Amino acid sequence: MGRMGRHYLSRLFEPASVALVGASAQPQKVGGVLLGNLLAANFRGRLYAVNPRHRELRGVPCVATIEALPEAVDLAVIATPAPTVAGLVAACGAKGIGAVVVITAGFGESGAAGKAMEADVLAAARRHGVRMLGPNCLGLMRPSLGLNATFARGTALPGSLALLSQSGAVCTALVDWATPSGIGFSSVISLGASGDIDFGEALDFLAFDPATAHILLYVEGVRDARRLMGSLRAAARMKPVVVMKVGRHPAGSRAAVSHTGAIVGRDDVFDAAVRRAGIVRVATAGQLVAAAQALGSAVAPGGDRLAIVTNGGGPGVMAADRATELGIPLAELSPATIDRLQRALPAHWSHGNPIDLIGDADAERYRAALAACLDDPGVDGVIAILTPQAMTPADDAASAVIGAAAGAPKPVLACWMGEASVGAARARLQQAGVPAFRLPEMAVEAFAYVAQHQRHQRLLLEVPPPLVATEPPDLEAARALIHRALAEGRSVLAATESKELLAAFRIPVVRSRNAASAEEAVTAAEAVGFPVAMKIRSPDITHKSDVHGIELGLSNAPAVREAFARMLSRVATLRPQARVEGVSIEAMVARPHGRELMAGITRDPVFGPAITFGAGGIAVEVLRDRVVGLPPLNARLVEDMIAGTRVAKMLERFRHLPPVDRPAIDAILLRISEIATELPEVVEMDVNPIIADEQGAIALDARFVVAAVPEGRDRHAHLAIAPYPSELVTREILADGEELTLRPIRPEDAAMEARFVEALSVETRRRRFQGTVAGLTPTMIARFTQIDYDREMALVAIDAAAAQVAVARYVSLPDAISCEFAIVVADAWQGRGLGHRMMQRLIAIAAARGLRAMVGWVLASNEPMLRLMARLGFEIGPEPGDSLNRRVALDLQAGERLTGRRAPAPSSA
Repeated sequence: MGRMGRHYLSRLFEPASVALVGASAQPQKVGGVLLGNLLAANFRGRLYAVNPRHRELRGVPCVATIEALPEAVDLAVIATPAPTVAGLVAACGAKGIGAVVVITAGFGESGAAGKAMEADVLAAARRHGVRMLGPNCLGLMRPSLGLNATFARGTALPGSLALLSQSGAVCTALVDWATPSGIGFSSVISLGASGDIDFGEALDFLAFDPATAHILLYVEGVRDARRLMGSLRAAARMKPVVVMKVGRHPAGSRAAVSHTGAIVGRDDVFDAAVRRAGIVRVATAGQLVAAAQALGSAVAPGGDRLAIVTNGGGPGVMAADRATELGIPLAELSPATIDRLQRALPAHWSHGNPIDLIGDADAERYRAALAACLDDPGVDGVIAILTPQAMTPADDAASAVIGAAAGAPKPVLACWMGEASVGAARARLQQAGVPAFRLPEMAVEAFAYVAQHQRHQRLLLEVPPPLVATEPPDLEAARALIHRALAEGRSVLAATESKELLAAFRIPVVRSRNAASAEEAVTAAEAVGFPVAMKIRSPDITHKSDVHGIELGLSNAPAVREAFARMLSRVATLRPQARVEGVSIEAMVARPHGRELMAGITRDPVFGPAITFGAGGIAVEVLRDRVVGLPPLNARLVEDMIAGTRVAKMLERFRHLPPVDRPAIDAILLRISEIATELPEVVEMDVNPIIADEQGAIALDARFVVAAVPEGRDRHAHLAIAPYPSELVTREILADGEELTLRPIRPEDAAMEARFVEALSVETRRRRFQGTVAGLTPTMIARFTQIDYDREMALVAIDAAAAQVAVARYVSLPDAISCEFAIVVADAWQGRGLGHRMMQRLIAIAAARGLRAMVGWVLASNEPMLRLMARLGFEIGPEPGDSLNRRVALDLQAGERLTGRRAPAPSSA
């Protein structure tokens, strides 16, 4: 990929002409401030004002109405009273103006009348094809264009940071902080009420924006989780993304039927979402500033081992403590580095990390210590701390740091503590590109966030192992269980039903039977085999142990009868209103080496189902040892989840206990992911406890809460991440009788994809990659196999020997209506009709998903591919300025021929 067309939001974010509707001659009004900011920023394009009382405002041509504008401008900025906005948006659409920024407040935030007006504005925008930022937003800055369409005080410096925020106040505060620090922005975008354009679409633009190198997000709420997740994952593969999410501790709590629902809060799920996307989350505005400062200075450590150089022991300890809290290891200095420091520093220096230069340190000590650390292969980054001392000239020490940082392969950050005697030196550091902070903790946080980003990027390149063939779940039986309960008006499955559902998904469960009387309990116990456990069955009792509703180790019939009478008596006393249906009898599981675990599903109102895993047993709410992940999961994600819990250490060899069978735990979590993916009716679920030991893992108890799903809805609409589209798997028989499987690619196909490319002939690779590519890099492999099924598709052809023999792919383009395709067929399979068959399937999928044009670029010398394109109905034409390639394009929807544009995302291999 390399030719990039104009993004469909370019008229909004890269306008060549702007009209300010509601411009005012009075500088204290919003319309006056907006006009002043547009003029002060020296907008590069054409600027008009709309105000019926003036013909000209501060040198800007002014017209009475939108209709009277001399051209259909790219962008209209509206700052008029709320009741007028819907009509103005409609007028913009009629004029051919495709984008508006609505500054005006007084809509949804002001009550029912305001919500009705906002709905009218959005309806007008959609009816006329107008894209809208806002309403009730600060506006938009694009400093490189001289565009400041905000009512903020002052404008941002040009730079590479993009800020996307739901709060205008956060925008103004960060810009106000950044300007004196010399930090610039490519964009400052205030979403306001996000009536039309939300995070997802704005992120997509910034991901492809060449002026943007780093992205900061301030999030108060999420409207479209599926779009946000797709955009975050796409952006994070290309650029560092840092998010601050507020509302982490919502007041109050909800009643939850399951353990899972009781211990998982909404913030846990948001954390899981940002981890899955590979982005960095910060907790405070100060941390967002620290991350912005580091990103704006292009800090990019190769690892997270930190060295601290200081002229004061206390600040060094402060930095070390914060590093420990953030999981940043202090670098262990090599013997060579220690020896080098011994020769350069006083005898009573700290002899370790943090490196205390002592209070009388001069610039030369800083220079020597920094040089030694930067040369140490065990150090990934250095923070230099200075506290005001009479013997340590702050400016001279700053010069030493600037000199050491210049051209260094590792990041150097600075903390000049204080103000009066060090402020000027700190500014010098910042202007020289060295991130400089007032407090040690902020410097450590800045390093931690960029190190975390680098770590996430490495994790994104990791691929899961190949899938192991497993028995498919019995979806029909599982759905029948749920539908029967719903038909009976029940939202909670009985214990036996819950275990049947787990068994339908091939999760090992303990044998159990229901009993409504003492004699039935004895019969059930004899059937499952003594000794047995007895548990109360009641839809009104969530936690059986709360009413002493569990009896263990019952070894004969008399013990079962006595336990039955005892249990029902206790429950009648403790919960007289509870409906008791009897008991369940289960085989006792004797696992002396067993560890108690818990896994479950909870339903987040924004991100849908989330999977939780951690320590189990009766104290699960107290221990709160859990990690949350978003489905669908794969083997690598499961391993990451398990590693994030405290109980993970107990799964290894522990005192006298052997290590547990980890694949058995992995398999249960993968099966629970299947439940979350394939059964949208499941609202809550917990499996607690799961007993795991060296022999495997088995579920002892489970509880499901279910609800009906609206008829006709996509069964995967509840997921924030598009699942594997198994419905697209087909069997194909070629004309020569060869049978193949055509299916979407999976992350687990990484090794197979690499082997496929390596086996291609030099000529086939040249035609596909338009150059000599011997094999795929880890980045390419991850990009080709870990795809977003909502935005792209890659079909692989698999032969009878389970080898990949072809791949056809499309990637959606920035114009949002077209896609670029690529196809390559193994040499031995060329000329057998496979390429034609795969392209037909790819075209059908793209058309069914609403794309309107498919484009590609083919070497002019690749005559077989050009003939195939002609047979498929593609129009073939020259590529302007490129005599080596031909542009091929296909209209996917009947009625009109559209132009596709090429985007910079990599295409298939």
